[in-house]
Amino acid sequence: MFDHYRYDGSRKFSIDHSETNETSLVKDRKESEEKMAENNKLIDELQDRLYADKKEGVIFLFQAMDAAGKDGTIRAAMSCLSPHGVHETAFKAPSSNELAHDYLWRIEQSVPAKGEIAIFNRSQYEEVLIYRVKQLWKTQANAKRINFDTIMDNRYDDIKNYESYLWHNNVRTVKIFLNVSRKEQAKRFLSRIEEPEKNWKFSESDYEERKYWDDYQSAFEDAINHTSTKHAPWFVVPADHKWYMRYVVSEIILDTLKDMDPQYPAVTAERLETFATYKTALEDELGIKDKPEEAPAEETKPKKTKKDKKKHKDK
Repeated sequence: MFDHYRYDGSRKFSIDHSETNETSLVKDRKESEEKMAENNKLIDELQDRLYADKKEGVIFLFQAMDAAGKDGTIRAAMSCLSPHGVHETAFKAPSSNELAHDYLWRIEQSVPAKGEIAIFNRSQYEEVLIYRVKQLWKTQANAKRINFDTIMDNRYDDIKNYESYLWHNNVRTVKIFLNVSRKEQAKRFLSRIEEPEKNWKFSESDYEERKYWDDYQSAFEDAINHTSTKHAPWFVVPADHKWYMRYVVSEIILDTLKDMDPQYPAVTAERLETFATYKTALEDELGIKDKPEEAPAEETKPKKTKKDKKKHKDK
């Protein structure tokens, strides 16, 4: 259904040839909202099973340019989830403590347990996006042996190997890139300036980052091409229409949970036998007594019909 958005290493991703405003999966906004409502019911049911099953965890990871709609999409697509077994982490600029550790250290703190869902608002991929665009290795402490010429290739390999490690340890990673156009980003920034209720969203630093647009586009393209695998695919979702973007994300989440196929734990026959004991004890506590068995009704002879009487008389 949405295979043309999936990148699993079998083909190259070209950001210049990736549509940001197409809506091929539905005919209009109304249909997308109807389908998304149906998806949410199924996602809620599957998450309940996942939490009970406790055999596998999953990370839904979101990356995008500013104003692409990460926060709104996460709210819309995940609002159906129960708080039990679901947590979101927004990865901002690393703290001094985080910088003192390896860059995957803070990611590891948010990896979900079996049966849980983790939502990453930004992620380890900041280390091959802004880290690359701003060449942050120049301002951070590094051992003399670190080769800056290969630092990016090493990070691609580290991230890919880390996601493979998680896969081998019952945690899936589903990576979603919300692909917004530069023109649409400009429109959204403008609305944040013009509409008072959106003023709080506008940041001068977000606008300054537009100077690096081409560099970020190249960084996203390389990150996706270097880290797309079958067990940790990337999904490049058109983001110029928010209603469409949110619907596609709900389809990705639903498809992932269906593939995981979580089941409620089966109750053994031995355990079922103990239920009778607990049932009796609870009924006694609540003063519930078994209803007395009804005496069997007396067997009544069928009434003779006129035809039967005539037969008896003829005899």
